[in-house]
Amino acid sequence: MEIIINPIAGGKHGKKIKKALLAVVERLHQRKIKYTVHQTEKKGHAKELTAKLISEGATTIVALGGDGTLHEVINGFTNFENTALGLIPCGTGNDFATALGLPKDPVKAIDLIIDGQPKFTDFMQMPTVRGINIIGMGIDVDVLKKYESLKKKTKLGYTKCLIKTLLDFDYTDFTVELDGEKTIDYRSFIACIANGRYYGGGIPICPIADPTDNQLNFLAVKEIKRSKIINAFLKLKKGKILTLPQSEHTPCKKVKITANLPYTVNVDGELYDDIPFEIEIVSNKLKMYR
Repeated sequence: MEIIINPIAGGKHGKKIKKALLAVVERLHQRKIKYTVHQTEKKGHAKELTAKLISEGATTIVALGGDGTLHEVINGFTNFENTALGLIPCGTGNDFATALGLPKDPVKAIDLIIDGQPKFTDFMQMPTVRGINIIGMGIDVDVLKKYESLKKKTKLGYTKCLIKTLLDFDYTDFTVELDGEKTIDYRSFIACIANGRYYGGGIPICPIADPTDNQLNFLAVKEIKRSKIINAFLKLKKGKILTLPQSEHTPCKKVKITANLPYTVNVDGELYDDIPFEIEIVSNKLKMYR
């Protein structure tokens, strides 16, 4: 078992990670499981480690961290047929772990990996990067840019950034092509492709998404009056964003978005500038303990 950790995930100078790792290691010793811990040293290192370990024959990769660590690991994955992925959620948000219903207790999470059988779990493939939770453009990118500037990154901090952005944002014009057929023009403050249900530390952006159902969920919230923004925010927090008259949701397997202006894409909380916004669901390939 190869365990990849981001020592600073979860905030508080990595205290959460260190505590979780100690508990996991103790459990592995109790159960006489062989393991090696690999600590990331820089951004992108988890991706490099994953690719290297799998090329050397690793059959189980365990990401011990948050959504950012998981994002890097899935982008380093190869040899899907012979390698399975485990996740011990110890980050700030742990949104994909929540969507999968994984245990928050690190000991229970490692027991699930030791005793369980990996199951096929969907992910999203773009031309230049993979995503597994949420991919979007628009207001969520502006929120993340504000959030990244915070010294202390917490769920409350993300919510504050979201509120601040909602009160001062610009709409985006873009065209969406679904499954290579249906093409729609939008003026919207968000275009979201969901495999998981949550982002920003538990905000239910697409409560009906299921990362095991072999499909994507396209969500857009069209132009809305400024006076209605607070109401929209409250519905978002309550998991009722899809009940807004301005919300549109379409299940699909492929999405292509074309914007009129340069844009930034949020892929699992990581920002990418001007990458091709083309996504397709990949099913029956990634095996994950859940």
